[in-house]
This record gives sequence, C-alpha cells and structure tokens, in this order.
Amino acid sequence: MGFPDKKFPDIVVYDKNWRWLFLIEAVTFHGPVSSKRIIELEKLFKECKTGKVYMTAFPNFKEFRRHTGDIAWETEVWLADFPEHMIHFNGNRFVGPH
Repeated sequence: MGFPDKKFPDIVVYDKNWRWLFLIEAVTFHGPVSSKRIIELEKLFKECKTGKVYMTAFPNFKEFRRHTGDIAWETEVWLADFPEHMIHFNGNRFVGPH
C-alpha cells in the first residue's frame, strides 16, 4: 500500500452522498477511537478535505463497558449486540464529520 509505518483505521468507508469518510476501528484489534487516536488519524488524513466521522465497533455491550473511559468525545459507537442502534458520545449532533 505504500504506507507500512502508518496506522490506518481497520475500516474506511466513503459516503459519496454526504461526502463523509467513516474511519472505523474494531475495538478488538486496536482499541477504541481515543483522543490520541483522533490526533493520529487527523495527521494521517490531513490532505483529505471531506468530513471525517470517527467510529468504534464493538462485538458486544460487555466489551463496550470495558472501554467507555477511553472513547473520545464527538465519536460514534456501534455494537454488534444492537446493530440497528448507534451511540453518540456527547455533542450537539449525531453522526457527522469533525
């Protein structure tokens, strides 16, 4: 891929209708999207002019509870236990770019 030293998100999804880039971390691989991780991703995607949505995917609610203290504000959470629901950590909007 040309960037072996970079830590890309586990999943990257682009929504062309909204022009949003979803940067998704699977908590079981690298942990949740923390404040530190947002800084890393902002540097990595600094040339990207589209809105970025930071999201952490959890396999279940138990794993989510283990990591709640590390999840950054203004990020989204998805749980496989409840796939039709999302959790937004604070803020005045739900699912939107930074």
